[in-house]
Amino acid sequence: MKTLALILAGGRGTRLDILSAHRAKPSVPFAGKFRLIDFALSNCVNSNIYNVGVLTQYLPLSLNNHIGIGKPWDLDRRMGGVTILQPFRGKPGSTDWYEGTAHAIYKNMSFIKNKDPEDVVILSGDHVYEMDYSKMVDYHREKGADLTIAAQPVPYEDANRFGILDYNDDMRITDFVEKPENPPSNLASMGIYVFKKEVLLEVLEKYCSEEDSDFGHHIIPPMIEREGVYLYEFDDYWKDVGTLAAYWESSLELTDPIPSLNLYNDDWKLHTRSEEKPPVKFGKDACASKSLISNGSIVNGVVENSIISPGVYIEEGAVVKDSIIFNDTIIRSNSVVEKAIIDKEVEIMANCKIGYGDDLTPNKEKPDLLDNGLNVIAKRATIPEGTTIERNCRIFSYVGVDDFDGKEIASGSTITSDIGEKVAAGDETHVRELNT
Repeated sequence: MKTLALILAGGRGTRLDILSAHRAKPSVPFAGKFRLIDFALSNCVNSNIYNVGVLTQYLPLSLNNHIGIGKPWDLDRRMGGVTILQPFRGKPGSTDWYEGTAHAIYKNMSFIKNKDPEDVVILSGDHVYEMDYSKMVDYHREKGADLTIAAQPVPYEDANRFGILDYNDDMRITDFVEKPENPPSNLASMGIYVFKKEVLLEVLEKYCSEEDSDFGHHIIPPMIEREGVYLYEFDDYWKDVGTLAAYWESSLELTDPIPSLNLYNDDWKLHTRSEEKPPVKFGKDACASKSLISNGSIVNGVVENSIISPGVYIEEGAVVKDSIIFNDTIIRSNSVVEKAIIDKEVEIMANCKIGYGDDLTPNKEKPDLLDNGLNVIAKRATIPEGTTIERNCRIFSYVGVDDFDGKEIASGSTITSDIGEKVAAGDETHVRELNT
């Protein structure tokens, strides 16, 4: 097999805040029935790349369970297939953990040597897009490149979140600056790299150590001086959903009549591990419009412009609008949910208002993450009957009736629980409990 794909899937995704407090960012649900990592895995098999390694680290349980032996992606193969690559004890004195993107690959050099590919494709496991990697690999070989980097323009206001490129008439990259405060351009690296295997091993040995090392800071800049680094322009849909606002906006774009991302393309299927649940059921007074409703859901209320995941139960008189509801959440009668992300197994009791009023005071603890009126409720929280939650609020996992001081939760508030705070702080005992 000439091409090996390595998917970096060990990140926490701190800008997703309490959504990623108990799961790795690539395992965050997307579009109802999928997870973010499904895009990279499906792109690989649709590109005829069946030799895949997935590098995990932060809270890998849900991700490992989702991938399993790779059967949904036709990666349960004797030759090739998918391999989960978790941190391991190396030579004495070395760190057990992956300390950066390049260091993660460096720690798995023996895996690369064992597979002995011609080229190595390195991917992020948390981006939303459909891409034929084989076209990029062919381009890489035609150029005789040591390294090829996929890139596309992004809005200037977001450019400081990416590696920014410059290039000459031959598409050779002449400059690369990782997440600059004042970006010189808006041509951003997509975090998709194709390396010649020998070159990758060489630069990892040369520039990596047992300390933190990233491709953007430690590998790509010195490689550009070798004049073998080329740009591959990708002009189709691609999104980094690394913030709560970007995640919410990208999700609800899927409800458009003709969305930019086509989930219904039989020629480029998005594969996943589907839950075995019955068909969606609608009650006699139910109404759903401009929404994605997943299997196993029961809708007796009203759903507008929303994403409903498997097993959600919406009672009579309840209204869900402009929201994303994760698996097995219950929204009781006469409650109104507007502009919210609600995690798995949450219960919104009767007569609640989630997303109320015009006060857009940013969240007091995370003003940089929540300032657009969006509320986020974490896994297994319970919202007491008759509660009104205004805007830009964070409700931690396992919050219950006793954690609320009153029925009115002002904009910008955060409601915590003992277990939820320990999960957010990385207490492994409580993280494991939450993942059961």
